[in-house]
Amino acid sequence: MRTDLNVGGALVQDKLFFNIGGFYRADSGIRKTGFKANDGGQIRMNLKYVFDKGYVKVYYKKLDDRNTFFLPIPLTQNGNDLKGFPGFDPNYGTYSYRAISQLNIPQAGGGFFKRNLEDGIHPKVDVLGAEFKYDLGNNFTVLNKTRYTNINMNYTGIFPAGMPETAADFATKPVSKGGDYGMTNYQYSLVSNGAIVNPAFVQKLGFWAIDKQMNNFVNDLQFNYKFDKGNVTAGFYKSNWKSHQYWNWSNILATATDRPELLNLVDTSLTPLDNGYSKTYNGVTNMTFLQRDTQTQGSLNDLYVNLDYNITDALSVNGGLRYSHDYYKGNFANTTTSNLNNSGLTTDGTHAFNTTTADDNMSVLGNKYTYWNYNIDKVSFTLAANYKINRENAVYARFSNGFRSPNEEAYYNYFSNPTPDKPLKSVITNQLEVGYKYYSRTFDIAVIPFYSTLKNLSFTDIFSNGKSENTFANTQNYGVEFEGYARLFNNILEVSFNGTVQSPKYKNLEAGSVLEGNVVRRMPKFFFNISPAVNITKAWRAYASMNYYGKRFQDEKNVQTLPAFTEFGAGTSYQLGKIRFAVDGTNIFNTIGITEGDPRAGSPNGDGTIMARPIMGAAVRASITLDF
Repeated sequence: MRTDLNVGGALVQDKLFFNIGGFYRADSGIRKTGFKANDGGQIRMNLKYVFDKGYVKVYYKKLDDRNTFFLPIPLTQNGNDLKGFPGFDPNYGTYSYRAISQLNIPQAGGGFFKRNLEDGIHPKVDVLGAEFKYDLGNNFTVLNKTRYTNINMNYTGIFPAGMPETAADFATKPVSKGGDYGMTNYQYSLVSNGAIVNPAFVQKLGFWAIDKQMNNFVNDLQFNYKFDKGNVTAGFYKSNWKSHQYWNWSNILATATDRPELLNLVDTSLTPLDNGYSKTYNGVTNMTFLQRDTQTQGSLNDLYVNLDYNITDALSVNGGLRYSHDYYKGNFANTTTSNLNNSGLTTDGTHAFNTTTADDNMSVLGNKYTYWNYNIDKVSFTLAANYKINRENAVYARFSNGFRSPNEEAYYNYFSNPTPDKPLKSVITNQLEVGYKYYSRTFDIAVIPFYSTLKNLSFTDIFSNGKSENTFANTQNYGVEFEGYARLFNNILEVSFNGTVQSPKYKNLEAGSVLEGNVVRRMPKFFFNISPAVNITKAWRAYASMNYYGKRFQDEKNVQTLPAFTEFGAGTSYQLGKIRFAVDGTNIFNTIGITEGDPRAGSPNGDGTIMARPIMGAAVRASITLDF
């Protein structure tokens, strides 16, 4: 259930205007979690005062929303054929389930760490901003935009640690062959009631918790001068931001089903008083195996100028130049490992922690901190031209050169490595696009060939063991985008279309790289959407959509294929005066379509049992909209 409301108008005619709106939602989601998957809302408001030579506007937004983050689940793959894993519904199942939602574990440094999976991704965001525009005379205007944002986000999610294993393999596989325990005799039981069970498959799951506090202050001051054939804008952009992250991750053991139950595992060749008898603590196999406490600050100082110039009535050009002097700094706490053997705590009121291995490698934040700095001085630019051939035809071209600073994870990876083998670099991008557009009363079309390169693109996925991928690559992509819109039979039939054909590849890598020429991971060579709609009457409308996503590869080595899939949707609406009634269906044929594999599992193996994140199953939504 979701409710949206928006109201606006004039408080003082032609002078003072207001707008206030927002939404609230609460629902169980499409995948069956056993709890509210989405719960929260947003409110936003603004006031605008108009005077003779400009205006001033202030606005505020409050977001307090939570939703479940759905991550990879097990599937069975045979080439392009995908099926559900035994005991797991691929369209509606998830490991994020109520029976494994609570975590409460003692910490090696004292106290307890408690977390609730039902909180999911829970951002609390406050934004306060203002705009001021004033006509200075003689064709000069000044515009200043300022904004302060404060974010407090709790992030809790279930991240699969590898693939499902048979209960026997998980317990008995030797450590030398990649196993966890190498037991000869073992026994599983349910944490909920202690009943002894023999599940077909078990799954180790990461219970990942991240707390992030961030604030950001932005001010953009710009001056604009208009002249006969165009205008020029010059300005200064300033942004200061600070981010503080705390991570606390554990692993749990559960049945490999879409309504998982927590499991305990013990070595029955030992007695309950022996060291290492239990491999779990209330279903937790690795208690707080990773902690991070990091702080990052950024200061962006950008001077820019932009020119729009009409050479003739048909030909116009645009050019922009930006100089960025940005600097970043941060710190992070180094960690050590410990256990609870000498803590005086017990696992169940009787047995000491030496009887379980779950606490053997707990992460402890140390007193030693690493401090770092990183500065960037870059010039970015863009140049474009547009030519109107006639009222129906136009062509244009644009070239852009820009950059992106490293993300927070890239900084951590680089400065936590005592012997980095390569310098940390920003991502450099070059993009060229040309286009042809045609407009008429019945048909619009745009054809946009493009070419782009990315240099020093970083990949920083975090694996299930807590270590981060820290690789860099150069990519090259060229292709054509298509957009079209048709109005046929006196607007009874409307059809919109957009699609892209492209060739994204790793290019210009170091000599001998096995990735040279491979397709960039998770990017299809072809995808499109076509959406026809029929206006049955002036009030009654029916519509459908078809989304096609071509084959992709999960990994850089192009080992695991993500098969192509097609998703269909359909709906209808009826306008009764100022009230609109609508019913919309998504994935109406229950397609199993993979959006990504499992980037945290390391190198994939291809067919068989795979971990992947499929689209949601078929769902229907009804809505009522009132305009007044």
